[in-house]
Amino acid sequence: MAVCLLYLFPLSHMFEQEDEISYLVAFQSVTDFVDRVRDKGYITPRMYNEFEERLSATGNSYDIDMQHARKRYTPVYQDPANASTFQNRIEVHDEIWYQSQIMQILFPDNALPMDQSERRYELHIGDMFEVTIKNKNPTQAGVFHSFLTQQEDSSTRIFIPYGGMVRNEDD
Repeated sequence: MAVCLLYLFPLSHMFEQEDEISYLVAFQSVTDFVDRVRDKGYITPRMYNEFEERLSATGNSYDIDMQHARKRYTPVYQDPANASTFQNRIEVHDEIWYQSQIMQILFPDNALPMDQSERRYELHIGDMFEVTIKNKNPTQAGVFHSFLTQQEDSSTRIFIPYGGMVRNEDD
């Protein structure tokens, strides 16, 4: 019991604090990146790479999932060629772009320079942008917990969803 109190508890506490610090750094990185995108109205490869670098500073690897959504409002006509046949209702459609579609624009299969405008992913005011990250690797506290309990710790210790509406479009 004394060994547990003298050595194992302080180690466990230290690893838990390390996870908390990693969480805070990752949270700050996600919020900074998403807020920059929402304020600028676009993502550049440089912005995304800086985001990944800040996340890697935690010592963990992450699954990053970006999602961009836009609402489309379509008036309903009985005959689309005749404006007088409007049915007094509007249909709302969500267009959603996922991580793979965004990454194809940021990092295409060609040799365009990083600052080329074709590699800039554009959003519009009113669009929704969201980033979710979760750790892929076991954290130090997870490894230590697995060692103590002799069971695999498969829980995700760092999970951060963050997003919001695009507020601006810079040129």
